[in-house]
Amino acid sequence: MSKAHEELALRMYNEGIENLNKGDVIQASEKLYKAVEETIKALAIRRGLPEATEALERGRWSVVLLDSAAQKLGDIVFRAWDAAYFLHVNGFHEDRIGIDAVKSRVPVIKAALDLVTS
Repeated sequence: MSKAHEELALRMYNEGIENLNKGDVIQASEKLYKAVEETIKALAIRRGLPEATEALERGRWSVVLLDSAAQKLGDIVFRAWDAAYFLHVNGFHEDRIGIDAVKSRVPVIKAALDLVTS
């Protein structure tokens, strides 16, 4: 099951970068957020975190479960989650940031993604 999340994380990251290169802040923000969300799910499942079990029992992940898992997965993942959530709120929902704000968060997002794809 973690493999599907890994593949989706990589696809969303690549789509996010494509949108970023086109200057589309809204779509880049959301795709990069989704990449981190899927990265957290993949790592949580792979490491057998209780958040993954709870999400399976509930039939869905919540922001609270993602946040809790991200904290347990270490500094790289937690920083990526923080960056991704910022993009989700300020780039996608609120549309109040520029392209540089998205670009500045890509390295930490890529570092987290590398944990599941390398």
